[in-house]
Amino acid sequence: MNFIAQRKQMVQIQLIDRGIKSERVLAAFSALARHEFVAVELINSAYEDCPLPIGAGQTISQPYMAALMTELLELKGNETVLELGTGSGYQTAILAALAKQVHTIERITHLSARAQAKFKLLGINNIQAHEGDGTLGLAQFQPYDAIIATAAAPQVPMPLIEQLKDNGKLIIPVGNRGFQTLTLIEKKNNQIFKTEKCGCVFVPLIGEKGWQSDDY
Repeated sequence: MNFIAQRKQMVQIQLIDRGIKSERVLAAFSALARHEFVAVELINSAYEDCPLPIGAGQTISQPYMAALMTELLELKGNETVLELGTGSGYQTAILAALAKQVHTIERITHLSARAQAKFKLLGINNIQAHEGDGTLGLAQFQPYDAIIATAAAPQVPMPLIEQLKDNGKLIIPVGNRGFQTLTLIEKKNNQIFKTEKCGCVFVPLIGEKGWQSDDY
């Protein structure tokens, strides 16, 4: 498989043609090998326009949605970012290419371990991985310049807002079991501004301040 050609086509058709404009984001998606983060049996589908299963009921996000969420954070390169839901590690690695430091939290042990092994293999050294309840954030490293949730919550967990730095941005899917709205939260002078961006469908953000596991 010519993954380089597939990745170039993905960036052009799925990202640029749909309105992703940030040169930094496009460069990150052009450089990172998405096929490294999918299951071997799905490797030929790595650059398709859809999410893919990674096990434990989780997915690697559709490339466009990952790019849109990343672009909305407007990372410049000197930020500390918190990611909820390490999953495959693909979104984490994209963030690591665009920010100074990434803290990522995952509740499923084997997914976290697999992603960490992948970061080490690829020589990505500005990611600190944690295991736990992402709905509570990660208080010990707050405040964060940006927070991204790669799973959907019924409402925005308050700990994330509290751990967001002033002038920071939080992007999270919010809604019910079957459909959510991608929501941008901005903190300015300690006031909270919310902007709804587009409809989406994500796996649930399970935890104390999100969905309970028995809700699904």
